[in-house]
Amino acid sequence: MVLVSIKNVGFTYAYSEEPALTNVSLEILPGLLYGVVGLNASGKSTLCSLIRGLIPHFHDGELTGTVEILGKNLTDWDPAELSRQIGYVFQNPFTQISGVKDTVFEEIALGLENLGVPREEMISRVNEVVAQLGIEALIEKNPNELSGGQRQKVAFASIIAMDADFIVIDEPTSQLDPDASEAVFGIIRDLKKRGKSIILVEHKIDLMAEYADRIIVMKEGRIVMEGDVREVLTSPTLDDAQVPRPEVTELALALERAGRPLSSVPITRAEAQLLVRERMEGLARAH
Repeated sequence: MVLVSIKNVGFTYAYSEEPALTNVSLEILPGLLYGVVGLNASGKSTLCSLIRGLIPHFHDGELTGTVEILGKNLTDWDPAELSRQIGYVFQNPFTQISGVKDTVFEEIALGLENLGVPREEMISRVNEVVAQLGIEALIEKNPNELSGGQRQKVAFASIIAMDADFIVIDEPTSQLDPDASEAVFGIIRDLKKRGKSIILVEHKIDLMAEYADRIIVMKEGRIVMEGDVREVLTSPTLDDAQVPRPEVTELALALERAGRPLSSVPITRAEAQLLVRERMEGLARAH
């Protein structure tokens, strides 16, 4: 089964002369976490909007090529029905708060309310996700008075509570500190363990290396590479796209250039620690 099939797609916003996407082809398979990386304005958020159906239903412009979501042509989907199938955490949390609810608890419950979820189940699901994200202190606050980082957590909670099997997440940690970012990635890890299919746009490449199954590299509205996370993060394609590698990967490649390679190239800190320990033990045995 293919969740999303994109073939030779181009899109130009109505207010722009330059295309935001050019000749994009991609298949998204279920149960995997796809990381999307690239410079600003490389097309990442536009790709998310396309998969979520905001293009062409809400963003005007010229769309060419073919997009199928769950085997159905994108233009044949009812936007409301598609929103039930695909959860979407926006890059800008200020656009995701409804503005019609007086408390964070009610804001998180809004999507469930629209789906007609029974009251007791709704309360249970909201309490569960509030505990997961550690935002108990926010539930009685007015969502319109929260900081950017707090709004981001509430937006994330609203989508998790709806329990969609397919979730598109656009830079969820953009307004969060390192500890909060780690907490959000912990939630993403849990969603992945539960079999959710996830598309994640994120600049924190070290976290992406740890959690993603596959990486999509974008440059100037094109997909320049898509593949296994290790294959992509050690590829020269990242240099051309001006996407940084994980720090441990850069260090290992520098050692390789200096003629002192590790036995393999790590992409996570845990891998690097094992490889360095292996190197040190080898040196100790040699002496």
